[in-house]
Amino acid sequence: MRLVSFVQVLLLLALAAYLLLVALENPQVVRLPLPFGRGELSLPVGAAVALFLVTGAVYAALLFVPPLWRVRQKHRRDVRERSALENRLAATLQARLGAMTPAPSPTSAPESEQAQA
Repeated sequence: MRLVSFVQVLLLLALAAYLLLVALENPQVVRLPLPFGRGELSLPVGAAVALFLVTGAVYAALLFVPPLWRVRQKHRRDVRERSALENRLAATLQARLGAMTPAPSPTSAPESEQAQA
């Protein structure tokens, strides 16, 4: 996991270095090369900075996804385990209550004796 974080930081530093290099070479209009040598994209410096800031914000947001996903999975697992435990406890309680025979109550015993006499 540390290797992934290291690579992500290196990628972020490379993006920042690329922005600095482009800004220093092109003070007014920024020419961004397109992938696979298909030309270039000309943007004002402000738009280029905004584009890189949005890219960095999306990148930073994606860094938060794995921990949030783990928390969500843990919560679901806890809820599922708690539900299974409650079901087992309810089944055990029902089995114990069903196995108990009702004991004769002390008030009903004299009544039955009086009825027989």
